[in-house]
Amino acid sequence: MHICIVYDCLFPWTIGGAERWYRALAERLAADGHQVTYLTMTQWDADAPPALPGVTIIPVSPRAALYQDGKRRIAPPLGFGWGVLTHLARHGRRYDVVHLCSFPYFALLAAGLLRRVCGYHIVCDWFEIWSRDYWRDYLGRLGWIGWTVQSLCARVRQRAHVFSRLHEARLHDLRLNGSIDYLPGLALAPATGDSLPARIPPTIVYAGRMIVEKRVPLLVEAIAIARQSVPELRAILFGNGPDRPRVEARITALELSDYITLPGFVEAEILEQAMREALCIVQPSEREGYGLVVVEASARHVPAIVVAAPDNAAVELIEPGHNGFIADPPTAQALADTLLMAVGQGAELRQATAAWYAANADRLSIESSLRAVSASYAG
Repeated sequence: MHICIVYDCLFPWTIGGAERWYRALAERLAADGHQVTYLTMTQWDADAPPALPGVTIIPVSPRAALYQDGKRRIAPPLGFGWGVLTHLARHGRRYDVVHLCSFPYFALLAAGLLRRVCGYHIVCDWFEIWSRDYWRDYLGRLGWIGWTVQSLCARVRQRAHVFSRLHEARLHDLRLNGSIDYLPGLALAPATGDSLPARIPPTIVYAGRMIVEKRVPLLVEAIAIARQSVPELRAILFGNGPDRPRVEARITALELSDYITLPGFVEAEILEQAMREALCIVQPSEREGYGLVVVEASARHVPAIVVAAPDNAAVELIEPGHNGFIADPPTAQALADTLLMAVGQGAELRQATAAWYAANADRLSIESSLRAVSASYAG
């Protein structure tokens, strides 16, 4: 088969869970003997084009910054969608399948517009489906536009993949025009190495972008509360973003500068060591399409803590007391209480996390989802 994979980013020029998924998918399908073309946005220098074994990479839009103030810009997705539309108008008949991501939506709409003319099938990965309320919070009075575009994408005839039960239910509610497959595996196997005991003093780790929906200031407030019971508690907050000044301000206001460090983005080896030695890894985000951090923590035998929220699919990956905890309600006090439970259970919780991961590793691995997709194409 000739399969066209469509995503505006390419790993490792852009780093993220979806980027890793599409690169791994392209390489797997090529290894299976399929002819694979990857449409993306230019992200590399002209003298150093990317090369994937068995994969033809075609940039259909110019390099552009994807984010501004922590939010996706509208111009790059529009440009990418137009590039996909013009490419498929010229070459779409050569493809048997166009496999893409629902977001950014314009590429899916472009593929849907030409589907009948070109005769290809559409396979679409839905990592997230945003609610009306979230669109309103994200775009204000223009939120209805985002909701409408998302709903139109569901009307495109397709075979859909989802990676959480939350978004499977939401896609059903959108009355998807097609079938839905649930693929829970997105985690890469961790770097080799034995599990490590938690460092002393006990240290919490956060790793990710510092944007409003990640709610890192909430974690800072929870640490201040938890330190009233465990004064030796420390934290390392990895990452940067537009919300970092607010994080720094809360640390200063709560007099935690000697106990919380902000190293920014660091080398992978440094982050890996910190994760393995952490008391727990905390993700206080109100919105997660999957919750990869939970699996990544569990793979290192380290419990994870997340917060309950309507748009947070990460809670599906937590078995409280087995591989972490869920702060519910999503307040600083509730989050502090879960931190204290992690301190209290100590090595026992790490052992339980190791057992949980052993029982769920294959189901949640990216390899399990790649096998399922590969088998579907073979069939």
